[in-house]
Amino acid sequence: GADTADLHAASRLVSATHGAARTQPDPAFEREFAQHLRTTCRPEEMQQLFDQFAQGSGDFAHRMRRIILRALVQALGDGVSVGVALSLRHAERLSIGAGTWIGDQVCLHGRHDGLCEIGARVWIGAQCFIDGRNLIIGDDVGIGPGVRILGSAHTGEPLSLPVIATDLVIAPVRIGQGADIGVGAILLPGVTIGEGAI
Repeated sequence: GADTADLHAASRLVSATHGAARTQPDPAFEREFAQHLRTTCRPEEMQQLFDQFAQGSGDFAHRMRRIILRALVQALGDGVSVGVALSLRHAERLSIGAGTWIGDQVCLHGRHDGLCEIGARVWIGAQCFIDGRNLIIGDDVGIGPGVRILGSAHTGEPLSLPVIATDLVIAPVRIGQGADIGVGAILLPGVTIGEGAI
């Protein structure tokens, strides 16, 4: 009816921003500073330093988050954007590709013996929970705000124990190149999303 026509009349098409952007190399001093932090600070100290800049919205706070994140993770590509209030766990197990954008209030949790590889030019929306126990996200993936990616589940056995006290089964989660995960989606352990899937 008329409401649908009004909605379509109000819709508009705009050009892609993140997906069309070219990744610029990070300044050399950022890499040098990150290397200095890695060789002079314990991981706990770097995490505390990261937390000091977690809430800042200006360019300096953003740059410091990226520098410290580079010191904490296995690998960090150029041009990574780190949003406000990023929560990290076992950052030493994370690899993040060039040009990736991490939104505000994202929880990015690795595991001490885990694998978490995030490809290049990935867009991670605000308030996502990403359980990187055994996770590979391909290049050019979009992850909508509020997405939950889970990498483990309790067995629930034996029945005599509370579920939370039972062993965990960790199962790989794979998201293929160019896939798009919609707002609020929940990916459970063992799920594979194919290339280009929506």
